[in-house]
Amino acid sequence: MSFLLTAGWIPCCIYGSVPAFWLLVHPYADFWRSRHREHKPVYQYLVPIWMGMWVVLYLATYPLRRTFLYHVRWSWVPGLFFFILGTVLYTKGHYRFSFSQLVGFHELKPDQHPPQLSVDGIRRHVRHPVYLAHLCQMLAFSVTTGLATCWTLTAFALVTGIALIRTEESELVARFGDSYRDYQRRVPAIVPRF
Repeated sequence: MSFLLTAGWIPCCIYGSVPAFWLLVHPYADFWRSRHREHKPVYQYLVPIWMGMWVVLYLATYPLRRTFLYHVRWSWVPGLFFFILGTVLYTKGHYRFSFSQLVGFHELKPDQHPPQLSVDGIRRHVRHPVYLAHLCQMLAFSVTTGLATCWTLTAFALVTGIALIRTEESELVARFGDSYRDYQRRVPAIVPRF
């Protein structure tokens, strides 16, 4: 049982930090670009910062690690649904969306990675499928374990994720102009429309 609890809590610490990490990058892209040098890539600074966020979330939620909001034996059923849905969304979200786009090279190295607006595949139905997949994975861990730590981290990721999407949307409008505004009008940000 202890292993299963840790198996839900530790990934939630990592997943929960993702929106906060990108909130450190997107609004300050110019700053991070100025730190990038050919022999010293900017990720040598960003990856340790992100790992530090894991530790902070781990320590912040440590006191709640054995606190259950509920304990239901069949909770793995909806948890499995969210996990599968998240995995499918991750897979669909990678369609015509390169690894360099996913890890932010277009923001941090625009001279090497010209901007591309991806609106094909799943992005015809939802603008941010990877963020939706991320939320589904966190819900999978939270629903399955019933741990207060997982639900707290999911709430943290949701709040920071909303702020991240707003920040990123402003950046995308600045980068792509009317074509992105038109895309915003047609396609919802997180809740898909089919």
